[in-house]
Amino acid sequence: MMCNKGPGGPARARPDRPPTVGAVTDARLSPGDPAPDFTLPDADGNPVSLSDHRGRHTIVYFYPAASTPGCTTQACDFRDSLASLQGAGYAVLGVSPDPPAKLARFRDEQGLTFPLLSDPDRAVLTAWGAYGEKSMYGKTVQGVIRSTVVVDPDGRVEKAMYNVKATGHVAKLRRDLGLP
Repeated sequence: MMCNKGPGGPARARPDRPPTVGAVTDARLSPGDPAPDFTLPDADGNPVSLSDHRGRHTIVYFYPAASTPGCTTQACDFRDSLASLQGAGYAVLGVSPDPPAKLARFRDEQGLTFPLLSDPDRAVLTAWGAYGEKSMYGKTVQGVIRSTVVVDPDGRVEKAMYNVKATGHVAKLRRDLGLP
């Protein structure tokens, strides 16, 4: 399935997004840390909790904005690898600050078949170290740090990757996990 690509160009300020609530942290998760539990609404507004996935490996990936070129590439790569990941015992959850309605459009436009979760106040992003200072177009800004965390069946961090590239990330993750 081909991914739809959005228009390119530099990122713009998003006046439709609420300001960040709470402190921004530079704390990042490391292997062995307990994964912070959460309950967030999915694209249809239904609550999804990390604890619902206890007993299996779970890949939680954080992305800045649905329907942008990099986030679309990454989501489609997860979609295209989902059968293989699930066959190896992994669930996939995508988290962004987008509202559920935008996530539903993104899911439907791209044929995504794994949960997309909404974290509009960025509390989960912050707790997982996926919100903070980053470099964008030569400037230091506060924003979502493209990140992927693999949680083991007991709810502990198995692998934490921050500042990942959208293109090729899923292939690298699969290699790191020893998957074909």
